[in-house]
Amino acid sequence: MQVFNNFINGQWTAGTSSSRNINPSNLADVIGEYAQGDAAQVDAAVAAATAAFPAWATGSVQARSDALDKIGNEILARKEALGTLLAREEGKTKAEGIGEAARAGYIFKFFAGECLRLAGEVLPSVRPNIGVEITREPVGVVGLITPWNFPIAIPAWKIAPALAFGNCVVLKPADLVPGCAWAIAEIISRSGIPAGVFNLVMGRGSVIGNALVEHPGVHAISFTGSVGVGRSIAVRCVETHKKVQLEMGGKNPQVILDDADLAQAVELSVQSAFYSTGQRCTASSRLIVTEGIYPKFIEAMKARMEKIKVGDALAQGTDIGPVSSQSQLEQDLSYIEIGKGEGATLAAGGQRLKLDTDGFYMQPALFSESVAAMRINKEEIFGPVASVIRVQDYDEALATANDTEFGLSAGIATTSLKYATHFKRHSQAGMVMVNLPTAGVDYHVPFGGRKGSSYGPREQGKYAQEFFTTVKTAYTLA
Repeated sequence: MQVFNNFINGQWTAGTSSSRNINPSNLADVIGEYAQGDAAQVDAAVAAATAAFPAWATGSVQARSDALDKIGNEILARKEALGTLLAREEGKTKAEGIGEAARAGYIFKFFAGECLRLAGEVLPSVRPNIGVEITREPVGVVGLITPWNFPIAIPAWKIAPALAFGNCVVLKPADLVPGCAWAIAEIISRSGIPAGVFNLVMGRGSVIGNALVEHPGVHAISFTGSVGVGRSIAVRCVETHKKVQLEMGGKNPQVILDDADLAQAVELSVQSAFYSTGQRCTASSRLIVTEGIYPKFIEAMKARMEKIKVGDALAQGTDIGPVSSQSQLEQDLSYIEIGKGEGATLAAGGQRLKLDTDGFYMQPALFSESVAAMRINKEEIFGPVASVIRVQDYDEALATANDTEFGLSAGIATTSLKYATHFKRHSQAGMVMVNLPTAGVDYHVPFGGRKGSSYGPREQGKYAQEFFTTVKTAYTLA
């Protein structure tokens, strides 16, 4: 079986061990053996990045742009193969995988342009005969720690701006899904980017992630993952004066008002809550429904859920693939029991499924008659589990939507311009959707949340420069 190695200083480098990458749709299908690195390989990667940084940071922006555009073009040309790999290792459907691969390609191409659009300012000084220039420069060596749920898009939206603005990179992908990260690294290795500018070190977060966070040669850490790990990283980065950017959890609300178009509200709720197996940080797991439409909404949701086909991620006609891992499946099923124990009604789904192949299959679950104080409405489940909270009116819906420690994404379904406008302003979330699923964002606009969901500057679009550059002010006597 092929072993896929780490990429350090322009060379494919064997790890200290390897681990099997298993298809969650078919546990008998082994995608490959992927290297497991150690702290010494992190040291080597950081040393290579440090050596490459001066020339890359001050070199031709056209060369950077050309390399990123080449990477983007190859990802787009290979999107079907990459999307198939993604579906095979993570479990989202092949169509979703291809869409994510295409998004990764467009991200690289967008930042190929951003290389040439990094602007500064020239201002007059308050003192005579002095000029002031404000410019942006790269931060240095950046450690990127990415999650398993978007194994090609999230690495892309961290790698591309980091390289575009002149930084050097050490990437540590999620141990559960190394295949897509390795594929991106292989494409980057042939892009013309100099040795050491980009490095891939695969392995466990407790080993590779910790080594990156603690390394004195790393100047910034961008992390997407769990709340607990993110908070720990933030503390350690502050202690060592590293710049830090965190994207963590969500408990996203989808408000359904009495005046909503019922069919539209049901469809966007199903899309938000269950597609990608509910394993999106922007997924809506709290469906907050006003009492006038509540009974019709529950019945319509149950009818729509009966049409959802759970199956092999690569099979034609599959709507929802498996849960990504055994541990995640166990967590999802445990919350089904928690919800029932708290007094919520399991209105639909929630069962472990046995299909033709042995995989981590689960029927999407819908709870009704839940209340905001229940654990299923407070804690991030990160699976195809949604609960409906009945509220009296818009004011209670807004208060309930904001009653969470998180604040990533929020949605409202309504035909009222008044309520839509008010919700956009008063929702305590970084992203707000009106008559759209809460999951699904563009690559050229900022991504991020508030409260416990995010920390530090936004990701994506031109706002990525806030994290991946540092500001310099220069004075010149005329």
